Amino acid sequence: METQVRARLADPLPLAQDLIRCRSVTPHDAGAIAVLETALKALGFACTRLAFDSGGPKIENLYARLGTAAPNFCFAGHTDVVPPGDTATWRFDPFAATVDSGTLFGRGAADMKSAIAAFIAAVARTADRHANRGSISLLITGDEEGPAVDGTTRVIDWLKEKGERLDHCIVGEPTAEHAAGDTVKIGRRGSLTGYLRVKGTQGHVGYPDRAKNPIPGLVAVLQRLTARKLDTGTEHFQASNLEVTTVDVGNPATNVIPAEARATFNIRFNTEQNAQALEDWINGECNAALSTLKLQHDIKFNRGAHPFLTKQGAFTALLDEAITKATGDRPNFSTTGGTSDARFIHHHCPVAEIGLAGTTMHKTDERVSLADLERLTKVYEAILDAYFAKDRT
Repeated sequence: METQVRARLADPLPLAQDLIRCRSVTPHDAGAIAVLETALKALGFACTRLAFDSGGPKIENLYARLGTAAPNFCFAGHTDVVPPGDTATWRFDPFAATVDSGTLFGRGAADMKSAIAAFIAAVARTADRHANRGSISLLITGDEEGPAVDGTTRVIDWLKEKGERLDHCIVGEPTAEHAAGDTVKIGRRGSLTGYLRVKGTQGHVGYPDRAKNPIPGLVAVLQRLTARKLDTGTEHFQASNLEVTTVDVGNPATNVIPAEARATFNIRFNTEQNAQALEDWINGECNAALSTLKLQHDIKFNRGAHPFLTKQGAFTALLDEAITKATGDRPNFSTTGGTSDARFIHHHCPVAEIGLAGTTMHKTDERVSLADLERLTKVYEAILDAYFAKDRT
């Protein structure tokens, strides 16, 4: 029976389809965690369901471990997906997991249900080869595409409380440029969002002396912020950048000076910057631009993530060699792109992100070729074999 279970789970396609058929749009689980729990228990994993609620909807998470010995190699991922949008524009039902002409279609096919299935398939294929040489674990959340407050970060806290150690971790985000495993993310820039409101006095445009127009003040602040070149980048990171994402006045009348004007901006920053220093700089620019205009303002910040880097060494060398062996191509090590749950895990252990191509993630007709799904499974298989090799250092 055990041999039959492993043979069935060694093919990543059926499990990927089962997961895609769960309509697990954040924060809804829709049975996705249960699908994984069933598959992992069949492989001998000890599974713990973890549900957290910080005032919003309850988020389902899963921690599963095969073995008790060290080292503990972890795979982290998420079963939640973004909404499909107008399903009429999809070639196939986004939750039907349709295979057509060698391609699997569906929400989560690229980001990242297929990667979870590929890792489990790799475990099924290699478990006999590295038995008793350590442990394999999976940390799966249902809150990566959402606020990310009741997912990975809460599970990490739970692991610390239990004294559970992760030695190394792979996150299955769709980091590839063209083919699975061609790019390994070893770091990410930080993210800081600012919400600025400049306050004036509403009035008639024909009597400007009786009003205070906040728009020139807002423009002056944004000019100062966008004029500065934050840095030129580092050896591992591209330059930090500030982008204005919204400018809003909400004034439908052409003869009324508005009472306030608002803007939102986001900074993606490397290790040359830190969130507190950026906030101090922004506050200073606001005060300098608005004091001469005698305008008041308020600003709020959201620190989305801090930058991190997994330094190149034995772990990254192992990944390089394993991926090259599995694919015939050496991977590129990169820190570009947005944020991921690796930002929480890097405090716990060295972490890298390896997955499918991200060209269709969050898009209509999200998809993955079956050939690339098999390629990723072989990548994970090679990593597990290398990690648990007897001569591993």
